[in-house]
Amino acid sequence: MEDHVFIKNLLIRGIIGINDWERKEAQDILINVEILCDIRDAANNDDITKSVNYRTVAKKIIEHTSQAAPLTVEKLAEDIAKLCLEDKPAQSVNVRVEKPGAVRFADSVGVEISRKN
Repeated sequence: MEDHVFIKNLLIRGIIGINDWERKEAQDILINVEILCDIRDAANNDDITKSVNYRTVAKKIIEHTSQAAPLTVEKLAEDIAKLCLEDKPAQSVNVRVEKPGAVRFADSVGVEISRKN
């Protein structure tokens, strides 16, 4: 069985990038997260404590992304994956981090990673 808790198109402002001009002002960062976990116990008992709480995860991601100021989207994606896997029911996570408008003629660029507990 594969159950997924997801956060789609979380748009956060933060410092990210390797260029000097990118280090001066916050820019848009688009984050998508899909956490594989078994939610049967949460569903059967109607108990969010038995699942991954997407609100709690989103708050962690927002706080980290708005403050971390990494140089690369790769580092940010890895950090987010670690945050998501802190929740006990989480078995694995797919994280996609994008910088909309960072490259001319492209809607967005970024990375997507998968990590397991």
